[in-house]
Amino acid sequence: MAQPVVRIPDAKVALSTASVYPESTAVAFEVAARLGYDGVEVMVWTDPVSQDIVALRRLSDYHGVPILAVHAPCLLVTQRVWSTDPWTKLQRARSAAEKLGASTVVVHPPFRWQRTYARDFVEGVWRMADETGVRFAVENMYPWRYRDREMLAYAPDWDVTKDDYRHFTIDLSHTATARSDALDMVDLMGDRLAHVHLADGSGSGKDEHLVPGRGAQPCAELLERLAVNGFSGHLVVEVNTRRAMSAAEREADLAEALAFTRLHFASPTRAGRP
Repeated sequence: MAQPVVRIPDAKVALSTASVYPESTAVAFEVAARLGYDGVEVMVWTDPVSQDIVALRRLSDYHGVPILAVHAPCLLVTQRVWSTDPWTKLQRARSAAEKLGASTVVVHPPFRWQRTYARDFVEGVWRMADETGVRFAVENMYPWRYRDREMLAYAPDWDVTKDDYRHFTIDLSHTATARSDALDMVDLMGDRLAHVHLADGSGSGKDEHLVPGRGAQPCAELLERLAVNGFSGHLVVEVNTRRAMSAAEREADLAEALAFTRLHFASPTRAGRP
């Protein structure tokens, strides 16, 4: 029998529910099931279903799509979702992940104007991580830019590798916006990299979340490197499909992103090496 020439690690490929916006969270489960994603990451935002654990469990069971991660409501538009207190948001995200069987909570570093939260953030995330089996994976962000001006909007830093976190999320749209080197960042994260938001960007200064392969980020190289290293976290397609002219066009983009991820997340075996 011929030996396989590639090895595909066990990491699951999930669809972020944000990828179907402005469609609903419920639509994301339907699309993920139809296209063959391994699960979903729930972006908790203003859609009431995304905040409702019972409704999310029903969607997961009905479509046969597991919830692999919960993205805490850290965006400007979700400042009042699940309380205005940021620690309460993280506690509720942890509780949701535990009840839904998700292994990861994705969290952004604080905004600089959240001074008390920012001051205690690193130690607080460690403390919460010690209380649960759920991973708190802190996500890299980027400086905000307007013309030739730059504002550092996140604290302790948008570059999360400058602080000591147990687990990281890397987002390749954010590395594009920050104009940082994604492969170098992955090296710095090392075995603490638990979660990947797969997207692309041109480096324009906007957080574009393009379909992988349509920008300038090393999406293919990153996936290949992760496969060689036996990455066992989650790969989450988090792309912007707001400009899609129809549901069919949106699904075509999400199918392309899934195919790209599966194609490049492989490493050569001994039999496949020259």
